[in-house]
Amino acid sequence: MKTALITGAGGLVGSEAVRFFHRQDFDVVGIDNNMRSYFFGPEGSTRSTVKALRSDCKRFEHIDCDVRNADAINEVFQRYQFDLIIHTAAQPSHDWAAKEPITDFSINAQGTLILLEATRVYCADAVFIYTSTNKVYGDNPNRLPLVECETRWEVMGGHPCAQGIDESMSVDRCLHSVFGASKLAADILAQEYGKYFGLKTGIFRGGCLTGPAHKGVELHGFLSYLVKAVMERRRYQVFGYKGKQVRDNIHSEDLVNAFYEFYRRPHCGEVYNIGGGRFSNCSLLEALRIIEQMTGMKAEIQYCEEARRGDHIWYISDLTKFQSHYPEWRLTHTLESTIEDICRATMEPKLACVGL
Repeated sequence: MKTALITGAGGLVGSEAVRFFHRQDFDVVGIDNNMRSYFFGPEGSTRSTVKALRSDCKRFEHIDCDVRNADAINEVFQRYQFDLIIHTAAQPSHDWAAKEPITDFSINAQGTLILLEATRVYCADAVFIYTSTNKVYGDNPNRLPLVECETRWEVMGGHPCAQGIDESMSVDRCLHSVFGASKLAADILAQEYGKYFGLKTGIFRGGCLTGPAHKGVELHGFLSYLVKAVMERRRYQVFGYKGKQVRDNIHSEDLVNAFYEFYRRPHCGEVYNIGGGRFSNCSLLEALRIIEQMTGMKAEIQYCEEARRGDHIWYISDLTKFQSHYPEWRLTHTLESTIEDICRATMEPKLACVGL
């Protein structure tokens, strides 16, 4: 029997990974200390997700542990022999990081270093997957030749990035945000433990990661919070770029399937851009239109001219490198089916409350 460690087990990607690898007959150990409730309040809490995992997955063990606590992490690694580590625990918000930069860095960078070193010392043959972010490129994507269209910004036709941004984009000489800087530090550490120490580390620089398990809040979780705002008739604040900023969106199930492909044939210190690519992407305006059509509800929008500092105007991932390494992997969830999943998950608690 193989054993997987999944940090941030109560989050969107972590919980998807717990369920997936449990179905693959792994024993799964999940670390989650519900820091999301500290970042985002009760709406961001992972407690209900962890409770459901403990009920549904009989070979899942939850450990309430902080990834910054080296002694506690080492104790976990001494207790189990891991074949796979999927590190999803993080402070995930671009905006929140500026409030507490030291907290952000200690979780995102120091916590990752502690896990990498524990892997090197206790289970050097294990596969280590790190969920990085497209924010490691800072605002360099905003320097692409962009043109304004009716509902979105687009890259000029014929440009090398027209099909998406690949791993060759520079991470230097740009504005990252505090969050982007802490994730970049961890990203480089994970690469180094692969290249220098020979660990089987895979670094996945995600676009917008989404899905029905996302606890979307105003500061984090684009599609999830947008659905919640429309369905609960909350006013949604749009920051800059006329609401035409573009993101690619990957369903957590497709992302975890990509992790599985890497686990089966790992590389050492490899970096991949991962997202919905040209298969699944939208502007904020386009996402609103789809949600309004699906729900029959009208969004209440408040527009702010000032964009978030360092925010991307247009970001679509070029998946060529990952697909060339793992040609059997495919995106299966369209943008529409993903939004439909999120709408259904948002509605279910309300139906339960009225006994339907």
